[in-house]
Amino acid sequence: MNISPSRKKPRVAWQAVFSILIFAFMYLPILVLGFYSFNQSPYSATWKGFTLDWYSRLFDDDRILSALQNSLIVAFCAVGISAVLGTLMAVGLGRYRFPGKKLYRGISYLPVIIPDIAIAVATLVFLAAFAIPLSLWTIVAAHVVFCLAYVGLVVSSRLTNLDPHLEEAALDLGATPVQAFTKVLLPQLMPGIIAGCLLAFVLSLDDFLIASFTAGSGYNTLPMEIFSRIKAGVKPDINALSVLLILVSAIVAFVAELIRALGEKK
Repeated sequence: MNISPSRKKPRVAWQAVFSILIFAFMYLPILVLGFYSFNQSPYSATWKGFTLDWYSRLFDDDRILSALQNSLIVAFCAVGISAVLGTLMAVGLGRYRFPGKKLYRGISYLPVIIPDIAIAVATLVFLAAFAIPLSLWTIVAAHVVFCLAYVGLVVSSRLTNLDPHLEEAALDLGATPVQAFTKVLLPQLMPGIIAGCLLAFVLSLDDFLIASFTAGSGYNTLPMEIFSRIKAGVKPDINALSVLLILVSAIVAFVAELIRALGEKK
């Protein structure tokens, strides 16, 4: 009598179970947030039906629109300044030698690892020491500090993968240093610059701590407006606004990573 060999039951690797638990821990709160943003009830604890009214009401709220306008002004200005300075900083650190280069490199990227509360307090003390009044532009100045570091870091990683002999060949063929930079190096750095700017834009748009320390009276950004409203309880309109912020941040981060990956592959 032939006995068929027993089939082994597929074993689930502990790594897969651990990964599922981690992803559930990370994204389950976001799913719950999105679920309650469609709740008809003005209180998030009870479900009374599906509605899209909370999303439509966001576009009729003058305070939300004003805060969004302030956040966009701060983000675009901070990213625009950081794009220029961060690119020049990365090129200077990557292509030139000067005394104290390693020390300067370490100091340049410190805002990436320094806690936001430390940057916020330091900026506020600096502004108070020079009697600079707080306004929307002091938020821009504070955001440039960490946006500059992120743009420089991404551009620097892109710069390390480029062939420096292309610039030398351009110089040998009669190009000036400015022409070699604008026509040879800059086009190759553009994917890294765009990716760094998109990353810095998301960080600036989502920042609450630094903006709350450096904002003048009447200059609320979107995260500050959200924080001021949740003191009285989390309402579905705040849930809807948070979902939109998460979606925008995720899309921008995905596009930035896609541009960076395509640039490196090319």
